[in-house]
Amino acid sequence: MRGPAAPTSPGPWDSRSEALLKAPALAPAPEAAEALAEAIQQPAPEPVQSSAQPPARPRRGPADPVKALMHRHRELCERAVDALEIAAGLEAHGVTDRTAARFRHRDVFSLAEELYARVPRGESPRTPAAPAAPARTPWTAWALATCAPGAVAALVATGLALTIGAARTTTGVLGALGLGAAVLAAVRRGPLRAGGRPLLATPLWTLWLLAYAAAGDGALDQLLRGGPDGAPTVVTPLDGPAGTEWLFDTGPLLALALSVAPAAWCAHLFATRARRRLAVSRGLADFAAGTRPLLLGSVALHLAALTGLLVLTGFHPGALALGTLLLLARLLAVHGFAEAADSVLMATASAEALVLASVLAARLPGCAALDTPVRAVVALWGPAALPTLICGTAALALLIHATGALSRASAHA
Repeated sequence: MRGPAAPTSPGPWDSRSEALLKAPALAPAPEAAEALAEAIQQPAPEPVQSSAQPPARPRRGPADPVKALMHRHRELCERAVDALEIAAGLEAHGVTDRTAARFRHRDVFSLAEELYARVPRGESPRTPAAPAAPARTPWTAWALATCAPGAVAALVATGLALTIGAARTTTGVLGALGLGAAVLAAVRRGPLRAGGRPLLATPLWTLWLLAYAAAGDGALDQLLRGGPDGAPTVVTPLDGPAGTEWLFDTGPLLALALSVAPAAWCAHLFATRARRRLAVSRGLADFAAGTRPLLLGSVALHLAALTGLLVLTGFHPGALALGTLLLLARLLAVHGFAEAADSVLMATASAEALVLASVLAARLPGCAALDTPVRAVVALWGPAALPTLICGTAALALLIHATGALSRASAHA
């Protein structure tokens, strides 16, 4: 055998092997040990340098790109009831369609389908919910609850119009308590129900905004005139023409209370259509493009209904802007964005309070210029312009935020 890889020893075996083979198989232990020691002491032949390259290591196949993501979001995948919930959860964690392309999927929805198929569910199968006997019971419950504020407000307005003196005061106090309870019941069930722990400050901001809608314009007018000199006079849509004194107008409150039912229907329409859109969409961009018109259409539908109610009860542009603001705030709270809604409501209430505070502060020595902007706006458009501008600006800002937030799949999981 010749060539660069041929052995250098004279025979087919090297010296060590030859020494071991020459030792008798049944030799005594000392002789076998001596033969083995001589073979070990002999130097090993030097390795022959070969020009052939060593065989390359086999390359590993491509790692499973979905496996790491599956382990990272295993809890989400195990408790999900369908692939849509996984898609919404992935989007909430920042996974987009572009990110899904790095996992060899065309969009987040197909990636969620693979995760749902690969992650095993719990050992115990999910027990199906028992079928409800009457299918219309849940619908009837929340429909009656959302109609309750309007019914209570109509009864209170009628009672205020038919009573005088102490009876009217008692009717107003009891009516305010009943209306508050009815509104609370309406927002705790059905489409207006917000999940999670409610924010305690939100009802306070809402109460201030409603109070300003009823008596804020008259209070501002009285402050600019140097007053007020007494308590406001309560008027209802059933009363005759009101005077120029400070009024507590229940017309905006009646219209807003009656609009709770249309608001619930619009919220229900938006939620159900968005859920259906989520089931047929094949990408986050596709879902967002189809959800934005649903949101704008629902808001426009409620705006039209509130406009008609305000025409019947006495039109107030500030109440129209306030109703739109409250609807958007509730939609955000229902779909998991209560903090943003609370922040905007707090800023709106603070702005209205600042308007009244600036007029009061202008009465201090050397502070007369503080109410100059307020007086300029009132001189041009009247006291109702300020709440319209404030609530309208807040509603527009909240609409822009809601258009982005509520068009995400995670908002409808």
